Amino acid sequence: MGQLSEAEGRSAVSLARQAVECAVRRERIIRGKLPPAFSEVRGVFVTLSKEGELRGCIGLPYPIAPLADAIAEAGASAALRDPRFMPVGQSELSRLQVEVTVLTLPVPIPGPAESRAAHVEIGRHGLIVRGRGTSGLLLPQVATEYGWSVEDFLDHTCRKAGLSGGCWRSPEIEVSTFEGQIFRE
Repeated sequence: MGQLSEAEGRSAVSLARQAVECAVRRERIIRGKLPPAFSEVRGVFVTLSKEGELRGCIGLPYPIAPLADAIAEAGASAALRDPRFMPVGQSELSRLQVEVTVLTLPVPIPGPAESRAAHVEIGRHGLIVRGRGTSGLLLPQVATEYGWSVEDFLDHTCRKAGLSGGCWRSPEIEVSTFEGQIFRE
């Protein structure tokens, strides 16, 4: 499982766009022939923006489905099932920007909890925080977009999980990193 080529990335974005539009229009998606990489089981997120503002973001952080299926599911879900937003309407489709982030397998940060920040690189790593019956994930590009420090990034991921900022310093909390290859329209 290597990196996708630029052409494969364009195909990923095109598939995500098609999934969003078909979901909003309540149409069945009909996929064309895709490169072999789309048969690999991968984690993926689809992010929708409208006029520079987040409009939906849903994904499958762990590799549980072939990439083509994961992109189609994440695209439809980002458009219709992100609990933070009303479903995307047909009138919005032409104003949406679609982004696909293909993920590497998440890896727990080793060592003592208090040293976790030393293992996180802003702009390279995304984070998953798990514990106390909940979890939260932030993609690698989020920390860069907001100009966060490593500690801010860890704190915000804890809050995304519904936990208190700083919980990443607790040994009962698991923190994992992953990388993402980003493709945009």
